[in-house]
Amino acid sequence: MDSGYYAACASLAAQEQALELVTHNLANLSTSGYRTQQMTFRSLLAGSAMVTTNPLNAVLNNFGVLSGTRLDLTSGSLTPTGNPLDAAIAGPGFFAVQSAQGVLYTRAGSFHVSSIGQLVTGEGDTVLGQLGPITLPTGNVAISSDGTISVDGNVVDRLNLAEFPPGTNLTAAGNSTYGAPAGTATPAVESTVRQGMLEGSNVGAIDGVVQLITVQRNTELLSRAMTAFDSQLNQTAVQDLPKV
Repeated sequence: MDSGYYAACASLAAQEQALELVTHNLANLSTSGYRTQQMTFRSLLAGSAMVTTNPLNAVLNNFGVLSGTRLDLTSGSLTPTGNPLDAAIAGPGFFAVQSAQGVLYTRAGSFHVSSIGQLVTGEGDTVLGQLGPITLPTGNVAISSDGTISVDGNVVDRLNLAEFPPGTNLTAAGNSTYGAPAGTATPAVESTVRQGMLEGSNVGAIDGVVQLITVQRNTELLSRAMTAFDSQLNQTAVQDLPKV
């Protein structure tokens, strides 16, 4: 009885975490460059290392918990904006930016020029080129497909585009910026830059709503299960314990 109660409690906690994740994805449906965070679950065998892992223990004490998340790296749709400082990436690459947390990576190319002339992201992070932070003089900006930035025909720098090997664990460091393990970033070879365009979020609205409904229903069922276990425990305590 106790194991059933604790298993329901662990699953309910996992579903509450999943609910936060699904609502976070839906909240970023319109965030440029946002990557869907997908849930990953694992089983946790409750008990100390001295507990015998026989089939009965495995059934009674195997609890489901949320082990973490992984990013869905599929591309979002590209939308023309007409703004020469907007840039989108076709392919698996990321823009490298300098933030207070160090070098991060983003697909959100809604850039603008700061008060000191540096190219920065919408979150204020400095966009990095091959020579470091990119400083733009006044003039007409052109960005070629390989990321080379020119102003009035004069080359200023080239965007630092990075790609990552399959399976690299990128971690969210903001709504559309991501951290990567040291040494995993490589120069982009399969990516091109599209000036005057932005990439949308890759969150699927319909899939997100379906996930939200599913998690809410699971939460309701687990809440009822916990109530049933609690009622049964109380009944046992009132009726059976006095007989002992």
